[in-house]
Amino acid sequence: MKAKDVVRCKWVTENPLYIKYHDEEWGIPNHDDGIFFEFLVLESAQAGLNWLTVLKKREGYRKAYDNFDYYKVAEYDENKVQELLSNKDIIRNKLKINASVNNAKQFIHIIKEFGSFDTYIWQFTKGKVIKVDHKDNIPAHTALSDEISKDMKKRGFKFVGTTIIYAYLQAMGIVDDHETHCFKY
Repeated sequence: MKAKDVVRCKWVTENPLYIKYHDEEWGIPNHDDGIFFEFLVLESAQAGLNWLTVLKKREGYRKAYDNFDYYKVAEYDENKVQELLSNKDIIRNKLKINASVNNAKQFIHIIKEFGSFDTYIWQFTKGKVIKVDHKDNIPAHTALSDEISKDMKKRGFKFVGTTIIYAYLQAMGIVDDHETHCFKY
């Protein structure tokens, strides 16, 4: 079967970045704190935009954000924020950039408290993937994303509304929302 003949979730366009992301990352359980931070930055940056915009800028983010090293990002000062605001390879939104620096600091606090971000985030599902059987309508948020969003906001995270967190849970494979017709289901 040719790659173009594979049946995927309806949201996947024919764009190679989307296909690669869907087939190789989205919905696959993650336990790597570095990847957790990368997607926290990317999902927060995506707010109000489409995911393809973020995927196209992912490499730019990787370079601009020191390969998503949260210890380095937590140390970014106003000069670095200004540098990021002039970087055409990322989404240049001051609130989102400031949130990413703040979130790196909160991310480190979580690691200090729980031993890893992985331990923290998976506690909400007791380490289990939530497999959802949506026929067509994948929700924008759930009680789980509401709970995690509320907890993260309480801990000082920014740009972690329930819709962003639901997309984050899907991306990290904590929630498996592959549609029933998709070959990844």
